[in-house]
Amino acid sequence: MRSETAAIVCALRNHGEHGAIVRLMTPDQGLIAAYVRGARGQRMRPVLIAGNVVQAHLSARTEMQLPQAAVELVHSRGPLLSEPLPAAAIEWATVLTATALPEGQPYPPLYQALEGLLDAIESAPSAVGWGAALVRYELLLLSELGFGLDLDRCAVTGGNNDLVAVSPKSGRAVSAAQAEPYAGKLLALPRFVREGGRASWPEIIQGFDLTGHFLLRDLLTDRSRPVAEARERLVDRLRRASGLA
Repeated sequence: MRSETAAIVCALRNHGEHGAIVRLMTPDQGLIAAYVRGARGQRMRPVLIAGNVVQAHLSARTEMQLPQAAVELVHSRGPLLSEPLPAAAIEWATVLTATALPEGQPYPPLYQALEGLLDAIESAPSAVGWGAALVRYELLLLSELGFGLDLDRCAVTGGNNDLVAVSPKSGRAVSAAQAEPYAGKLLALPRFVREGGRASWPEIIQGFDLTGHFLLRDLLTDRSRPVAEARERLVDRLRRASGLA
């Protein structure tokens, strides 16, 4: 069995003396794991950096066997590793993808969104230019895995006007009038989450507080605690960069 696909490098785990098992996000097969010979060698280390775009040539004797992959670099995001905020954002987006998604199930919207997010991180002059995109990616991942939030109508009235908060229990939006008696108990719903467009620093931080609550509750269990710590490092850096720490 042989195939070839574009892929985004998401995670790498050492295997054997020189190789590694690499998790790749692909357009048509979703997340796949493959063994790469020489992955820890001088030639391959710069290729297998999380966030890099590669062309993977996969081969396996049977469908049940872990495929081997020959990987060629298409686009490197290695230069961003020297910039703390972009590096932390790429680390989080890729490790979240590698941890949360089941292998071998296609998620074309997530592949496209991850590709767009990484492009935004690379091209934006500051984190305020990609922070909203990362929040939207987290929301999309929750939705694709069956934990989507209901942000179209108020949980109490059914209306779709002046939605400003989200119930931390139900994940449903709440209008300003209905949210007022529960001040401090609801999660803020920043405007960009529903309407798109750019976001201010306070709105981006509110967005991360919103998605973080449901990611930790529904996806990142105690076993995934080291993964959650990568997000905590990123959000802490964003707070400090925004002056809202």
